[in-house]
Amino acid sequence: MIRFGHLLDARRSAAWTMIVTCGAVALVVAAMAALYTALPAIALDTGADQNALTWIVDGYTLVLACLVLPGGAIGDRYGRRRVLTAGLAVFAVASLVPVLVDAPIWLMLSRAVAGAGAAFVMPATLSLLTANLPVDKREYAVGVWAGVAGSGGVIGMVGSGLLLTRWSWHSIFVGLTVVALLLLVLGLTVPDSQDTECPRLEVRGMFLVVLAIGTTVFAVMEAPTRGWTDGWVFAMGATGAMSVVAFIVTELRVEHPLLDVRLFRRRGFSSGALSITIQFLVTFGVMFLLVQHFQLILGFTPLHSALALAPMVAPLIVMSLVSPMIAAWLGLRVTTTTGLLTIAVGLLALQRLDTGSSYLDVLWPLLIMSAGLGMSAAPATNAIMLDTPLEKHGVSAAVNDATREIGAAVGVAVAGSILSANYTSKIAEVLPRLPEPARDPVRSSLAGALEVAERAGAAGEPLAEYAKAAFWDGVEHSAFALAVISLAGALILIPLSPGRTVDEGHKVSCVRRGRRNRLRRLRLTRGARRKRLESMPTIEPAQR
Repeated sequence: MIRFGHLLDARRSAAWTMIVTCGAVALVVAAMAALYTALPAIALDTGADQNALTWIVDGYTLVLACLVLPGGAIGDRYGRRRVLTAGLAVFAVASLVPVLVDAPIWLMLSRAVAGAGAAFVMPATLSLLTANLPVDKREYAVGVWAGVAGSGGVIGMVGSGLLLTRWSWHSIFVGLTVVALLLLVLGLTVPDSQDTECPRLEVRGMFLVVLAIGTTVFAVMEAPTRGWTDGWVFAMGATGAMSVVAFIVTELRVEHPLLDVRLFRRRGFSSGALSITIQFLVTFGVMFLLVQHFQLILGFTPLHSALALAPMVAPLIVMSLVSPMIAAWLGLRVTTTTGLLTIAVGLLALQRLDTGSSYLDVLWPLLIMSAGLGMSAAPATNAIMLDTPLEKHGVSAAVNDATREIGAAVGVAVAGSILSANYTSKIAEVLPRLPEPARDPVRSSLAGALEVAERAGAAGEPLAEYAKAAFWDGVEHSAFALAVISLAGALILIPLSPGRTVDEGHKVSCVRRGRRNRLRRLRLTRGARRKRLESMPTIEPAQR
């Protein structure tokens, strides 16, 4: 009875850990996309221009991507639960600032500080999950975690859309603060874990990784505004490249590196990191495009735009639960490449659409993409976590998280730059026919063009239709570029990813062997029973 009680307590503890950690990672990812639906209202109330709006959204992602590796290492050393709760506290306080002061500069700074808090939360969630669950449950738990992380963007947009139906955009930050405080309290009840033999923190590596990721992602984010040939963008990109080289050299020389870069020699670790980067690059790039399409072309409200993406969650969650079993049966190569190829198919299906296409025409390519994301997300996450020692799961979780944040930031930048370039090129053909005061708003964005067309009444309808066509042309080119990236990633992963590993093959063979043994025992039992019956003497009626 005592043993049974301990077992029951362990199971309850594992389930509770999964609930709290998945809730925390959902909050972190949701905060990345929660403001997508509120940007027009923020611009109107605060006077923020397009560049400021970009930094209000992506400043969070940039700081999160920079600090997530140091956050994982600090969690390994000082305790992952302690770091999780501290990160949630920072996130909550920073999210409350825009409610009190809403100038654009304060919005940008508060989002950056919230990103710093999230950088300590995100790696702690995955490392706590894997450290507190038995080995045979980890793949399933990581699958659930990956599904929740992949759905976090949609959850954030749906939640913000619901809030905007009744309150102002400030309510989004109130909601983020309340959820963070609730998770902070719940996080105190989760069993702690840490590396008891963790060496001193590698400060040089922390500085170099922050510099490398920060300058590289900054260059990618500023390129759509300044241009890819701008001297500042080039300098930031070059600094990032040199910092990456310096980081690798430094980590190879120190005794206890922040990140053992030799891990990238392992095919499972490196292919998992590449796969996750591409997955989030494509996912957030597509969401950035389609939220605007739903609002500006289909005329959806912010809530309806968010709900329009909600069906993606169902195939994503289902495939995230099934894909670890498929990976155990067929190997990482099959699941990751199949997933990325499926994503590419969904993106290419968008090429068949136009401005007259309905929501249902857009929905089925989204469902295809979501299924592909679910197929590849959990196995790639497992590959990263299972290729590192348990005591280093904080850093490996941070690598897993950093690939997500870098992919998301780059995806929005790539999709945005291609969309902007194509729209500007197409709309330039009609600018000479417009009055001088109307040219700048029409050139700047589709929203500006639609506002000019609405003021013109019936005479502005041709302008509205042409601007929508120019915008959709940019969406098509962006989707095609994302499809090419996904397809190229799949082709790279075919030779890079491992097939079914020895351990996976052993698990499969054990299952088969167990089934054969059970059938053999069943046949032997039936045979022995039959022999005993045959050997029993026949009782004649007279003998009774």
